[in-house]
Amino acid sequence: MTDVRKRHTVAIVGAGAAGTLTAVQLCETAHRRRTPLDLVLIDPAPEAGRGTAYATRDPRHRLNVPAGNMSAYPDDPGHFVRWLCRHGEPTVTGADFATRYRYGAYLADTLGQAVVRAHGTVAVRRLRTLAESCTGTPDGRVELHLADGGPLAVDSAVLATGPAGAGAGWAPPALRTSPRFVGTPWAPDVLDPVRDSLDDVLLVGTGLTAVDLALTLDRPGRTVHALSRSGLLPQPHALGPAGTMTAPDGLDDTSLGRLRRAVYRHVSRSVRTHGDWRPGLDSLRPHTARLWRSLTPEEREEFLAREGALWNTHRHRMAPATAEHLSRARTARRLHVHTGTVLRATDTEDGSLAVELSNGQVLHVGWVLDCTGPGRRPDTPLWQALFAAGLAVPGPLGMGVATHDGQLADARGRLTGPLFTLGAPRRGELWETTAIPEIRVQAAELAQRLLPLPARRRGSRRPVDGQGLPLSTHAGAAAAYRSGLDRVLKVRSGAEDAFARAVALDPGFALGHAALALLGHECAAAVDVPRALADAQRSARERADERERSFVDVITRRVTGDDGDEALVRHLRAHRGDALALAAAVPTIAFSGVSDLQDDDALRLLDLTSPAYDGHWFHTSLLAFLRQEQGRLHEAGELAHRALAAEPASGHAVHALAHVHYESGAHEAGRDWLDGWVSGRGRGAVHRAHFSWHIALHELALDDPDAVRRRWFAQLAPGRVVSGVRALVDSGSLLWRARVSDSWQGDFPVAGVLEAVQRDVLERPQTAFTALHAAVALTAAGDLAALRRLRDHAAGADEVQREVVAPLCEAFAALVEERFREAARGLDALLPVLRRVGGSAAQREVVEETLLYALVSDGRCEAARRQTAQHGPVLGVGEGEGHLRDEVVGRVAGVVP
Repeated sequence: MTDVRKRHTVAIVGAGAAGTLTAVQLCETAHRRRTPLDLVLIDPAPEAGRGTAYATRDPRHRLNVPAGNMSAYPDDPGHFVRWLCRHGEPTVTGADFATRYRYGAYLADTLGQAVVRAHGTVAVRRLRTLAESCTGTPDGRVELHLADGGPLAVDSAVLATGPAGAGAGWAPPALRTSPRFVGTPWAPDVLDPVRDSLDDVLLVGTGLTAVDLALTLDRPGRTVHALSRSGLLPQPHALGPAGTMTAPDGLDDTSLGRLRRAVYRHVSRSVRTHGDWRPGLDSLRPHTARLWRSLTPEEREEFLAREGALWNTHRHRMAPATAEHLSRARTARRLHVHTGTVLRATDTEDGSLAVELSNGQVLHVGWVLDCTGPGRRPDTPLWQALFAAGLAVPGPLGMGVATHDGQLADARGRLTGPLFTLGAPRRGELWETTAIPEIRVQAAELAQRLLPLPARRRGSRRPVDGQGLPLSTHAGAAAAYRSGLDRVLKVRSGAEDAFARAVALDPGFALGHAALALLGHECAAAVDVPRALADAQRSARERADERERSFVDVITRRVTGDDGDEALVRHLRAHRGDALALAAAVPTIAFSGVSDLQDDDALRLLDLTSPAYDGHWFHTSLLAFLRQEQGRLHEAGELAHRALAAEPASGHAVHALAHVHYESGAHEAGRDWLDGWVSGRGRGAVHRAHFSWHIALHELALDDPDAVRRRWFAQLAPGRVVSGVRALVDSGSLLWRARVSDSWQGDFPVAGVLEAVQRDVLERPQTAFTALHAAVALTAAGDLAALRRLRDHAAGADEVQREVVAPLCEAFAALVEERFREAARGLDALLPVLRRVGGSAAQREVVEETLLYALVSDGRCEAARRQTAQHGPVLGVGEGEGHLRDEVVGRVAGVVP
């Protein structure tokens, strides 16, 4: 293991996928842990990340794993898909199959980004040469001897050399020496003469290599033959999701015979349940290495002989588009698959080869290509030198090399020095170890071993946040975090930048990453949320106290929809002074809050946390907001003024007072006071558009449509002054409310609202609160197709979206189609549960006003008045709201026949 007190050097031999993934993890781990590192990447290839698999430029060569399973990071599964979306493929999904060349570009770019982020901590050198041998040094290091003659002493070396080359031991001597035999079909330019001819071709092997070459060489007038002992081609992936299963019981401590029967029963159950064998087989993937290790050497040999080919063709599948191409070629008889082996090959008078097969056939072909797959053990000059010196020995069954959790071991199981490997060389130990999902995990584990955590200095005092809670970081990052937290509590702009500065100063600061993930998830800040979340989780595992780990877990659950609200409440009960958690829990202006938090529950939460704040203006402003939600407007106003006296920039207190004015019907006073604040102290408010929205609500209530239009264009127009989620929540909502109340005449600029919001936010929102406002904007635009896509997303999202947003989309769709009675029925049914989406009663009013519009449009004006009287208390109607609803009904009734 390395010593974190000095700078260390790690060499990675091989810059293909395994080497690149290892380099990425080493860069990011060193950066996060602030461990100085010299990283040397040794490979003669011109570009890192490609290796043999991802260097092909043929667009028909696709990954044999969906993009959603090809992330470089085991804890950030969507990373590759997001990269594709940012690099010219905005509609790609996790179920798509990208080209191999694109994936190579992704690996190279991911490494480049990791190197840039780690600059100052990690120094990276790229040596375009070969490592030919390796010896130990007296001080326990290793010295690599390079092909260009230079030695390189390093503290540890990772041999990421990929699969061994094919041995061609199956080929008769006359074939191996023939110029018509291609033993390394992936070598640069070696296929050029084959492509340029129209001669028939024999591919020996029917695995994924043969599939790729069959695509490349397929053309009219040529027959491609593929030969293997089994005659089996890889199975295709399913066209769509086939379901999921868990592995069956009874897999442990069993013989190969019992294991075989258990697996076949499990796969049969998968077919009966899902109509597909794939879910059953896929459920075994996490257990494959353990099951392989549990077998005796004899049982492993038996498995390879009896089930090896069957396993490989079902486990390692091809993309559906690839399967379709092969099917067309077979139907057109341009591709023939044979079962057998090559007995002999002879030259013919016309210069072709006559190849005799064990099944009695003789094929006349111009070329024979070796597609039999990797050899049993690595065969580069470096590996040969290690085998010769006893520093490496073959692994089980002669496959790969022997290791102890990736560190090379000798024939007696003793570690042979700081030499490590991953991927294909571990095949004998793990069996399934050549795919990206396995290699990325091994790369992350290697980084953890090579760069252990620095020891915490005893007696050192940790800095604290604004409430005095300790932070697991240094003083500079803590100061930036406090600035960000203060801005969140005041609802001021700049919080995202402050938190980003905190993690730039300390990349291992878990709370900083979690705060960024929260802002990205809840407020649509320009944050890569899954990435920030993964960084928070890694950092929390390495350096965080119990409170910080709990907070990271809360944000993880909120983002993933896994019991996030309950986890947040539990966290606050244990950590009452956590102001950021309290801000996220109470639905006000910054966050949507806990969706099922009733007024009494919220008040109990504030009572519980009150001793930790001792009358602090932030806690007081939250209490003011909850009091107005209860209809206790006078008390809410007093609390808001008390908070503002202590902190005039408190956005939460201003927000509470805005609601007090609105609910009490003090529209002129509320308009004038809030307009003055927005023009003064509110100029730095992060949600300035929301305060303008409140002013516009007063102007709506005062029946001043000209003022509403001026306000909208000056302070709420998307693109110029408002963007992102605020364009939905404020600009779009106001526009629709003005429309249904007949307060907006002329051009209806809803298209600008939709253009200001990313398509994912509109059709695949992360929170029910955002989804509600996306539905409103799409309804205003009359976009039925997008409304239905939003409904479909909500039906598969979290519980609140499933139970509230999905039926809301149905009701809105009925409204767009002028099925007013059906729309009214659907909206009415949702009013009692609407508060689950979060936000304030004033924000949720848009649904009730739409209901009134539907009723009046259906000719039921009296029903609209009764609806207002009946459901007002459910929505938290205050003293002024009933009067406003009467105005809405009256205005709509005046323009709808």
